[in-house]
Amino acid sequence: MTWEQGLHNHGMTNNVEAAWHKILATVGEPRRPEESPLFAPFAELVRVAHAEPLLRQLYPWTGMWELHFSRCTEIRHTWDIPYIGTLGDGRYCVEGPCRTSPRIAETDNAQAAVTIVIDHLPPHCGPAFIGNAEELAAYERAQDSR
Repeated sequence: MTWEQGLHNHGMTNNVEAAWHKILATVGEPRRPEESPLFAPFAELVRVAHAEPLLRQLYPWTGMWELHFSRCTEIRHTWDIPYIGTLGDGRYCVEGPCRTSPRIAETDNAQAAVTIVIDHLPPHCGPAFIGNAEELAAYERAQDSR
């Protein structure tokens, strides 16, 4: 499916909204006290990131108490946007865009971490492309050659 087709049938909106809804529902579930101390800070991070329109149009995915953002909706996701990790002391780190990149910052609150990611977004970022990173790259090459 091309970018234009996806936008016309609102597929982008549905895919991205569904991904955000799933993550928000998961962090909204009641937890037992013996579960990870990272859960509450991570839940706060997800809520704060979702409240930001620039990030809400990107495809969210999680792993290892990290919140990632992709410019496409399918696996293999893009790795060109910094991600936010939850640290053991309730703080946050902003890293990336890839795992080998140096840490960008550490902060005491989720809003500051989200702001740092927004400040590091690539130009013309979003809305998320329906497809994977390779399909997005091919679409962008075609647009650049026009």
